[in-house]
Amino acid sequence: MEYKQTELKKGIKLHSIQTEKFKTNLIAVFLTTKLTRENVTKNAVISAILRRGSKTMPTQEEISKVMEEMYGASFDCGLDKTGDNQVLKFYIETVNDNFLPQKGENMLKNSLEKLLDIVFNPYIENDGFKPEYVEQEKNNIKQRIEAKIDNKARYSMDRCIEEMYPDSPFGLYKIGYTEDLKNINGENLYSYYQELINNCKIDIFVSGQIDDTISQELQNNENIQKLQERTPDFVIPKELNKKLPKEEKVVTESMEVTQGKLILGLDVSLDNEDLRYDTLIYNSILGGSANSKMFQNVREKAHLAYVASSSYLRYKNNIFVNCGIEISNYEKALGLIKEQIEDMKKGNFTDEDIENAKKGIIATINTIDDEQDTGITYYFGQELSQSNISIEEYIKRIEKVNRENIIKIAQNVAINTIYFLKD
Repeated sequence: MEYKQTELKKGIKLHSIQTEKFKTNLIAVFLTTKLTRENVTKNAVISAILRRGSKTMPTQEEISKVMEEMYGASFDCGLDKTGDNQVLKFYIETVNDNFLPQKGENMLKNSLEKLLDIVFNPYIENDGFKPEYVEQEKNNIKQRIEAKIDNKARYSMDRCIEEMYPDSPFGLYKIGYTEDLKNINGENLYSYYQELINNCKIDIFVSGQIDDTISQELQNNENIQKLQERTPDFVIPKELNKKLPKEEKVVTESMEVTQGKLILGLDVSLDNEDLRYDTLIYNSILGGSANSKMFQNVREKAHLAYVASSSYLRYKNNIFVNCGIEISNYEKALGLIKEQIEDMKKGNFTDEDIENAKKGIIATINTIDDEQDTGITYYFGQELSQSNISIEEYIKRIEKVNRENIIKIAQNVAINTIYFLKD
């Protein structure tokens, strides 16, 4: 896998990933902008509206028909919250030109044109998005926001983050708020879309059997030519030197549930970017694998949890402990979880734990190029954090992690928020 980036215009980059592993090309366009309460809901609606049609393909049916004609190409889109940014994502997957039944077709160029048309040349009626499309997508998003409570594990995690970041963009729900939908219409949404397109960070990823002509194809594309240079309006995630809270925040919420959801939001205070690799190992030993202290001690030995794990959110330097428990076991489970965190501070873990953690993480890193979308996700993460660390270098940094540094991380971990969902 060979990775290369090219600046098409200021604030607009091409990321090409040359790989012989696949018979398909995967193209992605990512629009990155700051998360704000004012615009979070608008971005969700725009993401949904753009897939409804472009000037050349004015309906979803037309887009589907074109995809079918392109040997069953697939188009998809989504929306992510990455640190204090919101990312609108658009994908198209097509057969690589080398595997087409008829030679001479330029499927790569064709699929690029179609995806860029959907993102940058939307279907417009009377100086705005089609009112019918806007109302339908507003209703769909309203239903999605209201349904977030149905997935209790995801809901509990979102609520813990909301409580940890009450006055910060990261505390916002990624698809917005129902009360903000009512003021959105076709005209003001299109006006905001133009503002977004002119100011956001734009990254175009192309993965597959490609060559350097891809850059010229993009330079010649009408939709790219229309875009202006910009200083992208996004947040580079560099959460270092965070002040640790003096007091744990405890939030309890009641709902009709049969299983309690216990989430602990931990702050990790780092003064060095490279310590993120040590934090990965720390998290793996604490709760990030089946060999972890959380899984073995809280779930397997004490039988206090159906689920017991932890995950590291590197963009905000937080670790989230996630447990599904019997509601009556709250105090016991919380006490045992805190014991695992204290054990890490004291260095109560083995060299075998460290080696198992390293092997697990490296095995995951080695699968990055097994799927085209995971390769794109990896390099987008590097781009967003401006790290530019190759996969080989990533592995070397994991291998260098030692016991002393893991204990140093452990001693700079503090519980910020304890969230408990019960009946």
